[in-house]
Amino acid sequence: MLNVLNTSSAIAVAVSHEADPSDAVRDMAHQIDADEACFMLAFVPGSIDREGVAAALETQFQGLPIHGCTTAGQITPNGYESDAFLMIAFSKRHFRCATKLVSPLKPLPIKQLASDLSKLSMQFRKTANWNRLALTFSDGLSKQEDMLVTALETGLGEMPVFGGSAGDALEFRDTAVLHGGAFHSNAALVLLLETDLEFTGLGFDHFLPTDHQMVVTGAVPEERLVLEINGSPAAAEYARLVGVSVGDLSPQVFAENPVLVRNNALYHVRAIQEVQAGGALSFFSAIDDGLLLTLGRGKEILRTLNAGLDVKSARGKPPDFILGFDCFLRKLEIDQKQITDAVSDALRQRRVLGFNTYGEQHCGVHVNQTFVGVAFFEPRKQALH
Repeated sequence: MLNVLNTSSAIAVAVSHEADPSDAVRDMAHQIDADEACFMLAFVPGSIDREGVAAALETQFQGLPIHGCTTAGQITPNGYESDAFLMIAFSKRHFRCATKLVSPLKPLPIKQLASDLSKLSMQFRKTANWNRLALTFSDGLSKQEDMLVTALETGLGEMPVFGGSAGDALEFRDTAVLHGGAFHSNAALVLLLETDLEFTGLGFDHFLPTDHQMVVTGAVPEERLVLEINGSPAAAEYARLVGVSVGDLSPQVFAENPVLVRNNALYHVRAIQEVQAGGALSFFSAIDDGLLLTLGRGKEILRTLNAGLDVKSARGKPPDFILGFDCFLRKLEIDQKQITDAVSDALRQRRVLGFNTYGEQHCGVHVNQTFVGVAFFEPRKQALH
């Protein structure tokens, strides 16, 4: 396979910055030998016409399964980008794939979906000595990811699941997943993968809990909406704790001052999306009355990124590549701190490819402001030669 990651036999990578969908797809077709691919992932910028993309992909890559989603940014061989169309072709020599489109995503019949996924897993023929994992992409505005991961964990048992919520730059208007030659809103996509590559999961953020705690005293859980915190209007109380005015609240403020929820010994980020009319706060993750929130304090984001990506195989080898799902709020903070070039260098050196998300799925939990990924290593038999 032709590929930008020159030493990888497992994947090929194509990137285009063309604004016209047909031109972009044609450009990427010249970078990939599609005959060698089992399937492809497409991570699509919000600036390009998605219907045109779907039509161009069907025309250019007839019969080849292509899955993916809209994004809030891309991680290409150049690092962070905002308007790049990224495609990754997975070699049929190293991967097998089975998929399920979950549509509609809302309302979500958890028991039925868990049963369907269990059947899909059993029907997906096992290959001796190959490894299994699942990927999931979901409508990032559906507010259903928490229930989706519950169904995935129930239906797939011990199979590890990694994923990201589709984005829409910073527009928050329309997100979609790509499957079967079309984009689908109010939908999710589940991919079961088999591979002879070794892999390990990644999941990390860069926040520590502070002594500032808040109690949700009024909420609309199904809408992920918090009306009151500590008995006061939610936006006003959050702004007071952070030390800014309500009028100054923004995605950048939310990115640098997240709220955390404790789960056993671990803290997970519950990111704020925006201020709603009347002073309510909408969230990217599940929220409920009586929930105890803790204000987070950031550690040095570049250092934690390098530490989190510093993984080796059992034989001490670096990854062949890392498939990454990185929250768009992390990218906002990185841009604000003017360290985008340094972070892009780190992503490039660690061979990370993927996209910026509206939320991440890992270890049976839907989280925010987290880097989730899968580090793939060369096959054991190849490493022994």
